[in-house]
Amino acid sequence: MAMVENGRVDAEEDDGLRTVPTVRALSPEELDRLSSDHTVVSHFKQMKLEKETQKNWDLFYKRNTTNFFKDRHWTSREFEELKACREFHTQKLVLLEAGCGVGNCIFPLLEEDLNIFVYACDFSPRAVEFIKQNPLYCPERCCAFQCDLTKDDLRGNVQEGSVDVCTLIFVLSAIHPDRMRLVLQNLERVLKPGGIVLFRDYGLYDHAMLRFKSGSKLGVNFYVRQDGTRSYFFSKEFLAELFEDTGFQCITNDYILRETVNKKEGLCVPRVFLQSKFTKPGQSQNS
Repeated sequence: MAMVENGRVDAEEDDGLRTVPTVRALSPEELDRLSSDHTVVSHFKQMKLEKETQKNWDLFYKRNTTNFFKDRHWTSREFEELKACREFHTQKLVLLEAGCGVGNCIFPLLEEDLNIFVYACDFSPRAVEFIKQNPLYCPERCCAFQCDLTKDDLRGNVQEGSVDVCTLIFVLSAIHPDRMRLVLQNLERVLKPGGIVLFRDYGLYDHAMLRFKSGSKLGVNFYVRQDGTRSYFFSKEFLAELFEDTGFQCITNDYILRETVNKKEGLCVPRVFLQSKFTKPGQSQNS
């Protein structure tokens, strides 16, 4: 059973996924719950949440340390570009993990692939410190740094046009929709022409979205958890427009549907993710 806390569902288990063409159908109860939720958090509280975003995520990692999310051993299976974008097996791949958390994605990749260098950044200084304390952290293969992707220019730590692949996995949903384009503009500057952004995040009508109680709504498809962290739930149309308006081209953009069953509790939890790939126009140096 997926872990659930304050509207957050651990989405790191990844067996038995299948792609579906549309968002899942909602039950009458779910439709009623969504349509009747008209209460939006006050402007004052929303401004306070925006101002305290870093603080709230830092407190999240203080409470949970490295124990909340599971390692993402599925990344290279779901995103073949992590291997296929090289001309030869031993070619060095430069990866940027945007919103790295405590390293649940980067450390499995570093163990699996010896020919990879990872830039890893996160909003939370505490999360970055956990990465640097990990026995697998090696400055020769990984550079971790604190960064607000909506404000801090990545080129302060990453050479412009040097990144082959950028992963954006369960990260953009934590950012206010009005500031998401700033993140993508930041990523575009450090990607090589032909470089790829690999995206995965919460999709529209995911179970986590339907768990939020009245009074948690910040805007359309945007909610706040009890701990002050926020989550947006993406439609494929919104995501495509977001990337294309920032100059990217879409490769794939599909919903992923999964059901997690807890037989003991008699529960079936429907999960909806959005998994997509976008490229920076231009000819790859590996072409």
